[in-house]
Amino acid sequence: MKGLVAFCRWFVGILFIFSGLIKLNDPLGFSYKLDEYFSAAVLGLEFLQPFALPMAIFVVIFEVVLGIMLLLGFQKKFTIWSILLMIVFFTFLTFYSAYFDKVTDCGCFGDAIPLTPWQSFYKDVVLLVMILVLFFNMDKISSAFAACPPAGRKAKSSIIILVATIICFIIAYYVLMHLPILDFRAYKIGTDIEDAMKEDPSHPAIYGYDWYYTVDGKEEIITTEGLPPEGRPAYDKVETRIIQEAALPKIHDFSIEKDGEDYTQEILDKEKVVFVMIYDMTKAEEGGMQKLAAFIERAQKAGYEVIGLSANPIDQLQPLLDANNVELPFYTTDGTQIKTAVRSTPSIMTIKKGVITAKSHWNDFEQLSL
Repeated sequence: MKGLVAFCRWFVGILFIFSGLIKLNDPLGFSYKLDEYFSAAVLGLEFLQPFALPMAIFVVIFEVVLGIMLLLGFQKKFTIWSILLMIVFFTFLTFYSAYFDKVTDCGCFGDAIPLTPWQSFYKDVVLLVMILVLFFNMDKISSAFAACPPAGRKAKSSIIILVATIICFIIAYYVLMHLPILDFRAYKIGTDIEDAMKEDPSHPAIYGYDWYYTVDGKEEIITTEGLPPEGRPAYDKVETRIIQEAALPKIHDFSIEKDGEDYTQEILDKEKVVFVMIYDMTKAEEGGMQKLAAFIERAQKAGYEVIGLSANPIDQLQPLLDANNVELPFYTTDGTQIKTAVRSTPSIMTIKKGVITAKSHWNDFEQLSL
């Protein structure tokens, strides 16, 4: 049992740290996921949506700290109770999402390791079992500084946790004021958008054809991948069903439209284009909007065609643009695709013949090389 407890302790602790750090790399992305959970279509907790970002930051830092505390064997009762309550809540959440098909990706490991709702639920069940092993065997969890006197153990563990917490807050501040340190999303630099919009040929849709026959007064069904069974052409009817859905392209629902016309291919074929991206005008940062006019002028002098992408119609967007002396044509693009591409509003993405060459948070417009 002592060996099992040690294994569960290290596995759970390391997984909590890893999961927390992955989400800490992109807390804004995790806040979008929480916002989705809080929506009327899922949990109906809309009053929590304005607090999604601070809650996301707290949860991911707390997750990292709990993992470290578990490995250190510090404050065992508080640590294991906290981990247990957290995993119980997330097990319920992932089951609810999977069973009612509410959220397609739980966001447990951010964009680094996408999991289906059922995969997330099974992962949480395994973790729950391991945490229960720890819960009922707290006495077998010793301090990582067992050789030190009690006061020394507490002091060393407290210092490590304090330093780790400060580092986590620094990382969170940095990625919010700039961009994620590691980009696991479909729109990372170097991506050919046109290629990423194509279906993966290794995961096509698989269809089943159900052929119905009447044999001795009873209904018989034979399933094939297309043609009717050999030697049995006289069937009553045939029905088609999907056995396996085709894997979605890495980038889907991305389009560039204006006045009902699609300009996606035309713009992706251009030599040098800058996208000024505002996924939601109500979320646009004033400091970023004030920098746009100067950046657009610099980009145009460098030979770029500059266009705007937004989920808002131009008549709603125009007062915001006029207030900041921004003049450029705006096209309509799905808001989810815009906020997935760059975690900033406004933001910049440069492309060369459809290949993403650079991205920038509005704090870094001046430093973006053209």
